Amino acid sequence: MKKSAFALMLVVCGGFSPASHGAGQPCEQLAQLALPNVKITSAQTVAAGAFTPPAGLPPWMTGDPALYKQLPAFCRVTAQSRPSSDSDIQIEAWMPASSWNGKFRGQGNGGFAGQLDYRALAIAVLQGYASAATDTGHAGNGGEATWALGHPEKIIDFGYRAIHEMTIVGKAAVKAFYGDAAKYSYFAACSNGGRQALMEAQRFPEDYNGILAGAPANYWTHLLASALWDAQATTLDPESYIPNTKVPAIAQAVVAACDANDGVKDGIINDPRQCHFDPATMLCKEGNSDSCLTQPQVIALKNLYAGASDSHGKQIFPGFVPGGEPGPGGWPLWITGPAPAKALLFVFDYGYFADMVYQKTDWDYKRANLDDAVSSSDNKFASVLNSAEPNLQPFATRGGKLIVYHGWSDAAISPLNAIDYYESVVKRMGQPDVDSFLRLYMVPGMQHCEGGPGADVFGENGFATAKDSQHDIYGTLEQWVEKGIAPSAIIAAKMDGEGPAAKVKFTRPLCAYPQQAKYKGSGDPNDAASFACTTAK
Repeated sequence: MKKSAFALMLVVCGGFSPASHGAGQPCEQLAQLALPNVKITSAQTVAAGAFTPPAGLPPWMTGDPALYKQLPAFCRVTAQSRPSSDSDIQIEAWMPASSWNGKFRGQGNGGFAGQLDYRALAIAVLQGYASAATDTGHAGNGGEATWALGHPEKIIDFGYRAIHEMTIVGKAAVKAFYGDAAKYSYFAACSNGGRQALMEAQRFPEDYNGILAGAPANYWTHLLASALWDAQATTLDPESYIPNTKVPAIAQAVVAACDANDGVKDGIINDPRQCHFDPATMLCKEGNSDSCLTQPQVIALKNLYAGASDSHGKQIFPGFVPGGEPGPGGWPLWITGPAPAKALLFVFDYGYFADMVYQKTDWDYKRANLDDAVSSSDNKFASVLNSAEPNLQPFATRGGKLIVYHGWSDAAISPLNAIDYYESVVKRMGQPDVDSFLRLYMVPGMQHCEGGPGADVFGENGFATAKDSQHDIYGTLEQWVEKGIAPSAIIAAKMDGEGPAAKVKFTRPLCAYPQQAKYKGSGDPNDAASFACTTAK
């Protein structure tokens, strides 16, 4: 989803102080850089405003073409890493030719990866960072996994190896070009990128000083098994399918039942765990219509909220929460779709089980046994794809700082999963230790990584209304790492429109979990100052 150019301008013009550094090598000379299992395929200086992203990439990987016209001159290094005989990891490192801020930022990937995020690279360079990105070892559109058929090493590259290789190459290029290593290194990404972020903290705690993990798909093997559950719950019985035309009525019923729980009627469910909406209240009484649900649809909706369970009743993955239903980034995109089995979760479910787990292109979700799918998924890939390890002591001991955020209205990955992971770390390490290096922010009304009715602009995607630690979660992370100032509330904004004329519609504080924003009872409900962070009783 495209953010406003106005918000972008506020971030990239936030200013940075150039770092002094030693005598480095000319950009073109980096073509001779020698690294194990790595071939530098090009090293060239790109003139200011001269870069054009490769053709064929989706808009969210490239952004506004005007973005690249703003770029200063930079050194672009491309590389191929081959840590195994079947590896082909494409990597790019971008480094500002002048005014480097002394920091390195690693970029992640969404979905099944397969492409470099040029938009993220450009934003990083505009802000003065050296940066690196990778396709994680294969070419693809992010929504399919045919590249995994018969290629176990490529799955390992996708799982964890490629991001680490990218980090090694990026840091080496930085040191060679500037003559000094980066003083601080950061990683920030969402969705699968959030999984990658937690993987870095868990498996390679020395790679980054600060990590920002958004909507992490870190319990990958069960997340995709839950997508199988959702698919079966809504389509095995054709009468159970909930068409997109009924989603607005569901959303309205949820808001009517729960919106006022937080003291403000604003169309946003502040904490969906406190929303006790019963789908049965929507049961059709006078014939089927888009304003009601049939009995099979009521059952399907209850199953989606309840979440996937195995044949013994044990939960596989948390269910979706009330409030994330509205489109365009809600249920019509991810869960219900334009027709049965056409939503995005079906796409990822098929790609994972057909191309990775079972290696059968004719795999049929309708005939799949959920218990076997979970078992096979865990046995084959829990150690490769999951980043659910609760012991983060090595990362914390090195002084690493980790911030996790998740939208409460996420229709792709249940937000309860982020809470489950956070609480598993607390259980393993204890609250005092966790407070010294980890924060979780739950974002009311935000959908998957962005969008939704809630305030969704707070620096997580390179956009903020101000470049400071109060409005920019990335700035909050840097302040914690570099100055030891622990995070508090972050001010998120909802923008009214897009483009240079976009204005702030309303603001809300994001509170460190388990606290949540509560209306004080007076003051403008569109102003974050009218809310306080409190611990729910």
